[in-house]
Amino acid sequence: MTAMVPTTARAPTVEHELDGTTTEYDDVPVAGDHVERLLRELFTEHWAEITVGPILQGAAWEIRFVKAPTLTMLDGYLTTDTGAWHFHLCVGDTRAGGRDDLAQIRRVARAAFFQTTGGSCTPLSYGLRLWNGQGEQMLTVFFPNPYYDDASERLRAPDFTRTALWEDFRRRYRA
Repeated sequence: MTAMVPTTARAPTVEHELDGTTTEYDDVPVAGDHVERLLRELFTEHWAEITVGPILQGAAWEIRFVKAPTLTMLDGYLTTDTGAWHFHLCVGDTRAGGRDDLAQIRRVARAAFFQTTGGSCTPLSYGLRLWNGQGEQMLTVFFPNPYYDDASERLRAPDFTRTALWEDFRRRYRA
């Protein structure tokens, strides 16, 4: 597969999925430390409000933090460590064993805030998604949902004030 070249941003895009959902993406610049700063703010200041994990056809990892994770950076990889488990995301320049082709593939090549409509579990969802240089999903971050409370219980009526965190991050970090 050909590696994607990191760019600063693209125009908003809309994707129609096989399950009938529609997702609108607003890209985030990936150059420099932009993605690292975004994730550091999310994981240090808003860890209790978000759900993380890859969301792929046939697999959905919906992980909630129970305490603030520790964040470290080494060779372009941001490590998010809860003590019991951790994950690494290549958000910066990496040596990749001296292989420029691998370095280009491993680093976040695209990041975008998204809004998905028409889902079977919830009418709307709000998040941030990261892809590597081969276009493979690295991570999805779900922000508070207007249809669910903090315990993931369905609300009787949607509370659209719950989109404030997503709206704030999207306003400040998108291209």
